[in-house]
Amino acid sequence: MFDTMTLTKAGGAICGTLLVFLLGNWAAELLYTTETGGHGDEEIAQAYVIETGEEDTGAAEEEGPDFATLLASADVEAGSKVFGKCKACHKIDGSNATGPHLDGVVGRAVGTVDGFSYSGSMSAVWETWTPEALNAFLESPRNAAPGTKMSFAGLRKVEDRADLVAYLQSISG
Repeated sequence: MFDTMTLTKAGGAICGTLLVFLLGNWAAELLYTTETGGHGDEEIAQAYVIETGEEDTGAAEEEGPDFATLLASADVEAGSKVFGKCKACHKIDGSNATGPHLDGVVGRAVGTVDGFSYSGSMSAVWETWTPEALNAFLESPRNAAPGTKMSFAGLRKVEDRADLVAYLQSISG
């Protein structure tokens, strides 16, 4: 059933198929390349521009409401859902985990949780965890306190940060 000739034909068919795919890939790269080297070093420009009637003035986009305004109308329930991202490292029952416990964090002096070894970089930036300090830290922990041990990337949306701070304010220490 499987003799040497059949195996040779099957191996040749596989090699031939791979060769066809390889040559097809090479031809497609030559035909459809967008690099300048494939077109004789000429500049490639967009074929046409659609005018929208708006000029690009380069001005910054209008920013939304500030953090204090959002915090005043923040949703504590939504903040408890956002806190789900924090649960991997922080507890709210007074015990430490990978990170310090967060119950009563708003208004607490920075770096004062007993039994937790801080990196020291945060107390150099803030003295107390105010809502504004928490907002700055939660936006980008590594930028706000360089050298921090916290590996969390941060919360991009200011609304999420406001909801989380409102939730943390609602937790009694």
